[in-house]
Amino acid sequence: MRSTELFEASALGLPEDIRHWKEAGYFDKAIALIDRRLKDDLPQCMRDNYLVQREQLARFARNFPWTKEAGLKRVQEAIPDFTMAELEEYMDSGRITWHFVNGEPHLIGSFFGTLSKTVPAFAARLPKEPVDPAKVSHEQLDRTGRLDRSVRVMREKGSMSARIRMRASLRIKDEYFVPGETYRVWLPIPAACIQQSEIEIVACSSQPTFVAPEDADQRTVYWEETMQENHPFWVEYSYVHTAPFSDPDTVKADPVQPDFYTGEHAPNIVFTPFVKALCAELSEGTDDPIEKARRFYNYVTEKVTYSFVPDYFILDGIAETCLKTRRGDCGVQALAFITLCRCAGIPAKWQSGLVADPESVGSHDWAMFYVAPKGWMFADPSFGGSAFRAGNEERHKHYFGNLDVYRCVTVNGYQQPYQPPMEFWRHDPYDNQVGEVEDSKRAYLRGEVEHDQEMVEFQEI
Repeated sequence: MRSTELFEASALGLPEDIRHWKEAGYFDKAIALIDRRLKDDLPQCMRDNYLVQREQLARFARNFPWTKEAGLKRVQEAIPDFTMAELEEYMDSGRITWHFVNGEPHLIGSFFGTLSKTVPAFAARLPKEPVDPAKVSHEQLDRTGRLDRSVRVMREKGSMSARIRMRASLRIKDEYFVPGETYRVWLPIPAACIQQSEIEIVACSSQPTFVAPEDADQRTVYWEETMQENHPFWVEYSYVHTAPFSDPDTVKADPVQPDFYTGEHAPNIVFTPFVKALCAELSEGTDDPIEKARRFYNYVTEKVTYSFVPDYFILDGIAETCLKTRRGDCGVQALAFITLCRCAGIPAKWQSGLVADPESVGSHDWAMFYVAPKGWMFADPSFGGSAFRAGNEERHKHYFGNLDVYRCVTVNGYQQPYQPPMEFWRHDPYDNQVGEVEDSKRAYLRGEVEHDQEMVEFQEI
């Protein structure tokens, strides 16, 4: 199955009758109508579109498990005097992502985490408990001291480097393991890029079937094994990560700029009428690509609120939706920035992998943009937005042009196939941060697999 390619066709959307059922949350009905359409003589592009849309519909409800009543009860476990009126206000203000499921409003599974992270008034009412880095997502940790130091060191020395050693693992949960099945397993590993060198695979759980080349867009180590007993797959690797410093204020752009990485990439990097209008409005009065990119970065970091989102698999038009709703997680914000840049003729692309610091490891996405004669620079709207909301202008400015040393890059291309490609639907058809598994019949969903990334050694150079 060409799953990553099929997703381009999903930008065609659904016909009105099926769309109505989807919007009301009657997913089984919408799937039944798609199955009827698939029996017709269709153009291949529409057939591909229906195949993706059908799989999205099949996964939709699991992303929205909380009824309003159940969500209220969940919050009241931590804040006993929290009311339904308050919950509904957070829904109406866009702080809680929700969707109809069989005609009834359901809240996204991560709604509590989003409120805890992004709404200070809500967080202030929560019981104060010590933070255990091993039990919270990397987005919830306070790294301000480390990041502020990184900003200073990079500016003073021109770069900052570290030798990093980590272990990534993946294991099928016992209740989903099938003895005698042949499993195909992909785990991400460091990829060659501007920031990374001296990449080495130190050890593996067993001899891999294939290791993708260092310049692979989405680099992985791959196993194919017929398993009688369940066991984890793991890889330990090391690399040197160097974060270079750039000062966009000192760049004088050439009068003619390149046109690579300036096109659309459906379904999520699309120049819709709204994207074009916003791009033109933000670009008004300047022809300087640096200034345009800065305005796009400022818009995303200052206007978009961080919010956990459903699986990317089920999202449509990620960049436009982010710019309209003004909320989204790190990858959603990165795509919004990339799309605005490309719409303005500024080369921009995706880079992602892990936040990798001595305290914890977690998935993260960011962006790159290109201005001649300087070349590639970086933008991290998520980290920049956090700095803006904290009133840290120095760090907010830093993440336009720069990143930090606490990274592991596994992805240099968005919506790209693995090597070798998967046969079935990937859990994440766009990114590659924690790995994927499939057997002879299907691919496994994220909740059916245990993932872990562990920092083994971090040594600043």
